[in-house]
Amino acid sequence: MSDRDATLVIGATGTTGRRVTAGLLAEGHRVKAAGRGATPVEGAQAVRFDWNDPSTWDAALDGADRAYLVPPIGSSDPAAVMLPFLRRAGATGLRRTVLLSSSAIPEGGPAVGQVHRELPALVEQWAVLRPSWFMQNFTGDTPHARSIRESGAISTAAGDGRVGFVDAEDIAAVAVRALTDARSPDTDLVLTGPQTLSYDEVAAIISQVTGRTVVHRHLTFEELRDRWAAEIPLEFATMLASMDRAIAAGAEDRTTDTVQRLTGRPPGTFRTFAEREVAPRG
Repeated sequence: MSDRDATLVIGATGTTGRRVTAGLLAEGHRVKAAGRGATPVEGAQAVRFDWNDPSTWDAALDGADRAYLVPPIGSSDPAAVMLPFLRRAGATGLRRTVLLSSSAIPEGGPAVGQVHRELPALVEQWAVLRPSWFMQNFTGDTPHARSIRESGAISTAAGDGRVGFVDAEDIAAVAVRALTDARSPDTDLVLTGPQTLSYDEVAAIISQVTGRTVVHRHLTFEELRDRWAAEIPLEFATMLASMDRAIAAGAEDRTTDTVQRLTGRPPGTFRTFAEREVAPRG
């Protein structure tokens, strides 16, 4: 090993970051687990990292030759902090970067799409992961999970539009390959599950798995935007509601073979996910 052989995982306790960290450790890689609280992660070196505090950047980058980047949560302009970080990272020896983006955001598009556009010029080896909507959006403390628990409903402006929901386990598995395989992808990778589902179908599967009736509540764009704006800045709320409107127009009605091609196994189904993470225990 060299003195620069660690993988920096930003957001190492988050939905994909903790799974990427676990996958890297399982294969024997050295990991720097970065987050604002420097939360201890067994087997990894915990380091403090805050996108909005450049004084934390150098210590996080020290000894790392590759990185998994999760953009700052809730920011409508992540490029403002991510591009300066990437310039500094390139100067300190970071040579491979895997960026988490979204299937809804193309290169040069809004938010992280601006980082996607600049990334190839800033690092020698790279990949941009563009997963479809996470299956995990229906678990934990997410808005959909809360509304399912509180009112037995999923509220969207997606209409009858279909989505290739993807399991965070599969996203992380692709990320590990993109970070560690001898050949860097040097492209963007659209990640989906094996099938597309409408939110009505998602509600039906959750109902079957949990034994509790869950419905899909159809909202207008304006209703969803205002619902989001009660919790987050209006600009970001508008962007999120616009993504639902794009789903209604068919933007996410697709599947890809990326998970199978990079990991050698098929992506998990929504029902399998729901039985694993949504079904009542005991």
